[in-house]
Amino acid sequence: MSTPRQDPLRDPRFFADPYPTYDRLRERCPVQRVPTGSGGHQGYLITGHAEAREAFTDPRLSKDTARFFADRPSDRDLHPAISRTMLASDPPAHTRHRRVAAPLFTTGRVRELRPFITRVIDDIMAEWRPGTRVDLVAELAVPLPVTVICELLGVPESDRAALAGWSHELFDATDTARVDAASHRIGDYLTHLVDTARATPGDGPLHSLLRDCDEGGLDRDETVSLAALLLVAGHETTTQFIGNAVLALLRHPEAFDRLRRDPGQIPGALDELLRYDSPVSVATFRHSTEELSVGGVDIPAGFPVLIATGAANRDPAVFPDPYRLDLDRDAAGHLSFGHGIHRCLGAPLARAEAEIALRALVTRFPDTGLAVSTESLSWRRTRLTRGLTALPLVLG
Repeated sequence: MSTPRQDPLRDPRFFADPYPTYDRLRERCPVQRVPTGSGGHQGYLITGHAEAREAFTDPRLSKDTARFFADRPSDRDLHPAISRTMLASDPPAHTRHRRVAAPLFTTGRVRELRPFITRVIDDIMAEWRPGTRVDLVAELAVPLPVTVICELLGVPESDRAALAGWSHELFDATDTARVDAASHRIGDYLTHLVDTARATPGDGPLHSLLRDCDEGGLDRDETVSLAALLLVAGHETTTQFIGNAVLALLRHPEAFDRLRRDPGQIPGALDELLRYDSPVSVATFRHSTEELSVGGVDIPAGFPVLIATGAANRDPAVFPDPYRLDLDRDAAGHLSFGHGIHRCLGAPLARAEAEIALRALVTRFPDTGLAVSTESLSWRRTRLTRGLTALPLVLG
C-alpha cells in the first residue's frame, strides 16, 4: 500500500471540515503510514474506532516525548513545564502525577463547583439582551473554563486573560516560534506563581494543590508542569466543546428545539454532541517503542503514532449514519476524552461546564440563531483540537 505524498492533516480544507479526509483515510485503511509535518518524516495515523481503542491501551505506544526526541535534532524550544507534562509521560511518573491530580476532578468535587460555574455563567449572561449579537466563543466559551480552572489554581483575576491568550497561542499549528514563546510565558508565569505560594503561607486552592504535590512526591518542576497541564488542558478543549456543541445544535434545529422544550435532556445529549464534533481531533503524541500490530497493520519501532479521535467518532462500523446528530443515539463509546490510563481526568468538569452553559442558553435565549452563514465560520488551524475562532449569534 502506497503512502500519501503529503501530510493529509495539513491540507487547508482539513481545518474547516476534517471528516471527508478522515473518511477517505479510514476507507483506504484504518491504520496507515503517512507523512507527518513538513520535514519528510513518517508516522502512522489511526482513523478506525476499534483500532483507536486498541492503540489507546497498548503500553508499547509510549507518551514519553522526551525519550523519542532524545537523539533527534530539533529546533523547538518548548518550556519544560509544557513539554514534560503528565500527558508526555508513562508509568510510573504518569501514575504519580495522575494520583495527585485525580482528586480535583472527582464527581463530588465537580458537584461542589457547580454553584460557582453557574454564577460565572450568570454574570456573563447578565450583560446579554435579546436581539443583540454576541460571539459565543469570546464571550462565553473562552472565559467560562478559564475562570473555573484559574479559580482551582488560585490565579489572580487580573492575570487570567493573559493566560487564556497564551494558551490559545500554544495551539497555533502555523507558527512554531509563537507556540514555543507562549509555552515560556505560561511556564515562567506558573513557576513564579508556585514559588510565591510556597513562600507565602495560606489556605487557598493553590496551597492545597501544593500540599497534595508534596505528599505525592512531586518536585518543584513537576508541580509547575502539573499546574500547566491543568491550566491548558483544563480549559482549551472545554472551550471547543461548548462552541462545537452550540453550532451543532443550531445546525440541527429539531435537536435545539428538543432541548429547549426539555432542558433536562441536556446531560443525556452531551455524549452525542461530543461524538458528533469532537473538541479533540487528534490525540496527543505517541510513539512505538517496539514493533507492534494495530488492527492487523504492523508498526515498526521508533515511529510516531497519531490517533484521530475525531475520525474514530465518525466510524460507521460503530456509529451508523455518523454524520447525523441523533440525541437518541447511545454514544457513550465516543473517544473524545481518550481511553485507557490517559483518559482525560477533567471529563466530569468539562461535562458540567458544557451542561450548565447549554441549559442557560436554551432557557434564557430560546430563539437564538446564527448571525452569519455556516460557510463563513472560521476554524482554528490546529489538528490537535477542533474549534471555532468565533461563533457570532443573534440572541433571541
